[in-house]
Amino acid sequence: MLIDYHTHHERCGHAIGNLREYVEYAIKLGLDQIGLSDHMPIIHLTKDKILPGVAMELYQLEEYVTEVLDLKKEYQKDIEIKLGLEADYIRGYEEKIEKLLSPYPFDYILGSIHFLGEWDLSDSRQMEGWKQRSIDEIFTDYYLSVQNAAKSGLYDIIGHFDIVKKYGHRPQSDINPLIETTLNVIRNANMAMEINVSGLYKISKEIFPAPGIVEKAISLGIPFTLGSDAHKPEHIHRGIEEGRMLLKKLGVSKLATFNQRNRIMVNL
Repeated sequence: MLIDYHTHHERCGHAIGNLREYVEYAIKLGLDQIGLSDHMPIIHLTKDKILPGVAMELYQLEEYVTEVLDLKKEYQKDIEIKLGLEADYIRGYEEKIEKLLSPYPFDYILGSIHFLGEWDLSDSRQMEGWKQRSIDEIFTDYYLSVQNAAKSGLYDIIGHFDIVKKYGHRPQSDINPLIETTLNVIRNANMAMEINVSGLYKISKEIFPAPGIVEKAISLGIPFTLGSDAHKPEHIHRGIEEGRMLLKKLGVSKLATFNQRNRIMVNL
């Protein structure tokens, strides 16, 4: 089963190409399923605090959903298109996130942590934030936010579990107990996790999450899906074979796919 459940497009402002181009490239590659999962609009910052090119505008969400559903019908004989969304978890905004997303027939929602409060730790324009607090404090805050995202019940998949390492930062103390606790919270929430291969092309040069974390998650019975985090059509499925090989090496034989928020396990 060839899938890619994490893709972006031009509406988010930092990706290239329209949805149709992503779908057609996925067909060209012979994928069985393509998940379209652009960024949820930013709802916790005022207009003056939102940097350009972060996510689609609020008014674009409905047109995004409509376009995906239209493409799903148009290409149903060629590929299975999944309506997804990468939705930021923001502590204290759980009800607003649910209210925003509940009207739409998503197949899955990726829960990701980019923001700790108003700071986007994944944005290269906001590197100053790494100097404002200790690295250990940032890592701790990040994983506690992942735990809260899992407990919220808003999401189906935890996206790029350890993206906090994206720019090469490493904690000074042993955070393995915190990671293990976070994995247990995800398991107890009956969520899947994403093998996000984009980390191979970042400063970290490592899949999100790290292979050691993947191994721990597998031992807990947490299922995985696969995502390239493509921001160009030609990056669809890039690196995913490495993710597949990692899962196979660790004894995984099934992948998590989704339909209307229901998880369906398929052969890897």
